[in-house]
Amino acid sequence: MIISKTPLRISFFGGGTDYPDYYKQFGGAVLSTSIDKYIFITVNNLSVISEYKYKNTYSKVEYCNEINEIKHPSIRESLRFMEVFNGIEIHTVSDLPAKTGLGSSSSFTVGLLNALYAHKNQYRKPIDLALDAIHVEQKLIGEKVGVQDQSVAAIGGLNYIMFNKDETISYKPIIISAEKKKLFKSHLMLYYTGMQRFAEDVLIEQIEKTKTGEVNKDLDKIRSMVDTGFEILSSNVPITAFGELLHESWLLKKNLSSSISNKHLDGIYDTAIKAGAIGGKLLGAGGGGFFLFFAEPQKQQNIRNALSPLYLEVEIDFDNEGSKIIFNNN
Repeated sequence: MIISKTPLRISFFGGGTDYPDYYKQFGGAVLSTSIDKYIFITVNNLSVISEYKYKNTYSKVEYCNEINEIKHPSIRESLRFMEVFNGIEIHTVSDLPAKTGLGSSSSFTVGLLNALYAHKNQYRKPIDLALDAIHVEQKLIGEKVGVQDQSVAAIGGLNYIMFNKDETISYKPIIISAEKKKLFKSHLMLYYTGMQRFAEDVLIEQIEKTKTGEVNKDLDKIRSMVDTGFEILSSNVPITAFGELLHESWLLKKNLSSSISNKHLDGIYDTAIKAGAIGGKLLGAGGGGFFLFFAEPQKQQNIRNALSPLYLEVEIDFDNEGSKIIFNNN
């Protein structure tokens, strides 16, 4: 039996520049962190007396005898990619719901591939694991996804991640003192809107606008904010500047597609700002999921009073590791 543990993520700046139509021309980057919310995937050999070759348990249960019969796209294509043709059982447990902007789909793919490599007694470096997951999602499944979620899930930690024109990925950890990191975390608030969505549905308009170059100026500014955010965290600039930059980034992000926000979501954001938040953003593609707000600790109770009980606050901490194998008796 193999068990992998793969973190979800928060992306602060740079989202949108990790799509091929942009970074292959200009180079993209994100400033992001993995968080202490995880997807756990168990991979185990099926008994020789099992009636089926494949058993997959997630929000549904699938019993199949052929890979082509598997409905879950990531499981199906990951098994095909890894050439797993013998009987195998896969179970999934997640700390938070899928389709909420925390990169869960890519964390799932990364975690599954990591477990399948371990099942074959093989080790894959984090960057290579991310590139494998990108290949599975973009080429085999055919999803219109970026490349940051797989990278964060595989690498882990607080990082400046670069997506190069030649399709390679590089990164540098953001080194800050424990005191600064604690101060930074103390300003973050994560709220669930109660709305789930398929990222690809939200991204259709944004991707088309990226292809035509219509939003390139906005994406250029979003890309530059990665550098600014990095400088704020790495210098003595007041941490509140990070929240102000998040606000600017959110306004730019909404220019990328009409599907990113709506009156209801704008209302949530405006409520938090009026209650004392400095800035914030919808995580992931937008259209629902989680809001990240940045607020001074003394203002946070006002925000809680304004948003509760309609919206659920989720306590988070930073994660320092990417996908890892936590149990292996193979």
